[in-house]
Amino acid sequence: MKAFVLGAGLGTRLRPLTARRPKPMVPIYGRPLISLGFDHLIANGITSFVVNTHHCPESYVSLCGPDGYRGLPVEFRHEPTLLETGGGIKNVEDLIGDAPFLCYNGDILADFPLRPAVAQHLASAAVATLVLRPFGGPLHIQARDGRVTGIRNPDSCDPSFLFTGITILSPEIFRHIPVGEIVSIIPIYAELIRRGAVIGAHVVEEGHWLDLGTRDAYLAAHQLFQPGGAQLSYAAPDWPRTVDPTATVSASVRMRGACSIGQGASIGDGALLDQCVVWENAVVQPGAQLTRCIVRDGEIGERHATDRDF
Repeated sequence: MKAFVLGAGLGTRLRPLTARRPKPMVPIYGRPLISLGFDHLIANGITSFVVNTHHCPESYVSLCGPDGYRGLPVEFRHEPTLLETGGGIKNVEDLIGDAPFLCYNGDILADFPLRPAVAQHLASAAVATLVLRPFGGPLHIQARDGRVTGIRNPDSCDPSFLFTGITILSPEIFRHIPVGEIVSIIPIYAELIRRGAVIGAHVVEEGHWLDLGTRDAYLAAHQLFQPGGAQLSYAAPDWPRTVDPTATVSASVRMRGACSIGQGASIGDGALLDQCVVWENAVVQPGAQLTRCIVRDGEIGERHATDRDF
């Protein structure tokens, strides 16, 4: 099965972290977030990828080598004008073809099994099957007996489920999305439900799911998955690691809590880092004392600072 990974968002809630890169390319212990999403999909049988781009599309170049990602093909489709989720899906119709496919938000971090949701979808008459959780964030979906009965509609019943940003779609969905329009997919699902079409609901409770849309969530992910902490089921043996082998860290540096030092970074003498993330090629000056700070690529962290993005 092919996966369409949504990579075109602006990441406004994460600025300035997303000023020079799209949100799916923000690093988690040195790995672009979207690459962890790819690994999750590969572990569940996905064999090729389509990614839409908009903001800083050149950032995705580093994601793939000449043979794609881990030897699997990746196709990119740029959106000069951001088309939202529905428009983005319609815009890759020619790249997806006429087979069912999986749609995956590029800004989530998850490791629960997807094969049961795919099997449910393929055995049903559903136009789409939404992967849901009964906890972990805002509950906007009503579902019963394997079907979505309402989306953000309190008149149907109290919403009981979180939408994970993962959907299995039949190619029929393309018929319901207008060509060339900026449109979210959610109102399209809601209209299909109103007409009596089947929108499937697959509920999953095991594993991890995080939406990394905010700075707090970004730091919390490092806290959760720090070395010796929670494990992603598909993670490579060398992930996560606190300090990249190419980084330069003075022997007098002190680190507390969940810290990540990226490729080519430099941490000066006597620096103190407490729950900090230092991106690739960033510098922390000697004697700096930083708490819950993020030092972006090529930037300089200095002096005393708390909850600051450099």
